[in-house]
Amino acid sequence: MGQKKKGSEVAIMGNVTGKEATGKKRLKVVVTRALPEQVEARMKELFDVELNQEDRKLGREALIAAMSRADVLVPCVTDRIDGEMLAQAGERLKLIANYGAGLDHIDVAAAQARGIMVSNTPDVVTEDTADMVMALILSVTRRIPEGLAVMQSGDWRGWAPTAFLGQRLGGKRLGILGMGRVGQAVARRAKAFGLSVHYHNRHRLRPETEEALEATWWDSLDQMLSRIDILSINSPHTPATYHLINARRLKLMKPTAVIVNTSRGEVIDENALTRGLRAGEIGGAGLDVFEHGHQINPRLRALPNVVLLPHMGSATVEGRIEMGERVMLNICNFGNGVRPPDMVVPEML
Repeated sequence: MGQKKKGSEVAIMGNVTGKEATGKKRLKVVVTRALPEQVEARMKELFDVELNQEDRKLGREALIAAMSRADVLVPCVTDRIDGEMLAQAGERLKLIANYGAGLDHIDVAAAQARGIMVSNTPDVVTEDTADMVMALILSVTRRIPEGLAVMQSGDWRGWAPTAFLGQRLGGKRLGILGMGRVGQAVARRAKAFGLSVHYHNRHRLRPETEEALEATWWDSLDQMLSRIDILSINSPHTPATYHLINARRLKLMKPTAVIVNTSRGEVIDENALTRGLRAGEIGGAGLDVFEHGHQINPRLRALPNVVLLPHMGSATVEGRIEMGERVMLNICNFGNGVRPPDMVVPEML
């Protein structure tokens, strides 16, 4: 990752030098949310940039207005951009440089139809997200939040043989739904914890990759779910994955099984999951994403076997800065008439 970061900086520096030498007009870039200070400082040097100093989420009309005055829009996961909005963007907008890897909040096909390129920031959030998957698995199986709550309340009465008994990870079966970059990073970590790795994916991995990960492929998601102890969801949100984990599939799982989701909340039927947890049909859950964004099902909050996080999966200083560097690299390539290295087309989704 260090080499990629260095290469990105070199490319961006070259872009600035060339534009200053030719006197080429700087691109108008509108950023929808506040970014790390050093990323914003660099953007000011590179572009005619409009920043969101208050970090206020833009509404629908504000986003449309931003697209009408920008050559490049830099949105993030909280910005929903549909075809109707893109139709009002005007002719100036030519690139949507997404600050993030996921793209289910952008109608990529509609953008392409209007001649607007879309790019994202893959790779840089992989390791951070995989770390958070393991953190959630440990938090739920070892009941860490429950122990923390007792310590903070001052109610701890000392060690007891039967207090806060959790589950040992070694020897358990981990099922990974979605074996892309993050799924494979999770598999590598899981091996170190003694977990047996199983996975379901649209396409089976290459034999050498499967062998290196010591991963068992399941063509049938239903069969995998009935045999695993922990499920890690690392799948994007698409029409095909919406409520992929539904009430029927939840009933296939062991009553002691744990579900962890750091990808997209829409992949799980949240109401069905809540019912299963309350009924003791699912052992626990660790959720970093939710079906309805920041609107959390209040019944989930009351469950002691559920760990809820505010979409922290990729929230590291290093990751956020590298995301900014990838955004700037994509914009600079676009400005030089070169295809952005992270350009996305609908066929890739």
